[in-house]
Amino acid sequence: MSPGEDPRREPLWREEFSVLSADEKWVSRRQFGKFLVLTSLGMFIGTLWIALRALLRRAPDYPVVVVARAEEVPVGGVRLFRYPGLADHCLLVRPDADTFVAYSQKCTHLSCAVVFSPESGKIECPCHQGFFAVKTGAVLQGPPRRPLPRILLERRGGDLVAVGVDLQTEA
Repeated sequence: MSPGEDPRREPLWREEFSVLSADEKWVSRRQFGKFLVLTSLGMFIGTLWIALRALLRRAPDYPVVVVARAEEVPVGGVRLFRYPGLADHCLLVRPDADTFVAYSQKCTHLSCAVVFSPESGKIECPCHQGFFAVKTGAVLQGPPRRPLPRILLERRGGDLVAVGVDLQTEA
């Protein structure tokens, strides 16, 4: 208590934080207004932060990596490689003589490893019987709802070169 203050006057903290349970059940208009303003301000700042991050985000720079020589992969054959990093397993498939396609080897359902089945001509997820189209990566059957991320390939002479990842939303 400061000098000159009335000793009978209750401290300010008792007004703001009531001890009586009856007073705790009711919220004043002023307290409710403060809550709404502060919550709205917090949500506005959060939304502004997300929008700024989206505007300032650059497209990722993918390395250019030779993944195979074209003659090394037979028709109906598969080649495993890692792209864009060492922890990212990928699958290169040659469904016919002129076509090479590559996808991430992680199923879009629960990240199980997918495999190419030459008998069915599909990419399969053995964990939950999900099937993907070889030429497009689109979901054919099963629990996965999204297509496989496609690895962008270029043919440079006899080499197959990975140049990026297409995180397609629809095939």
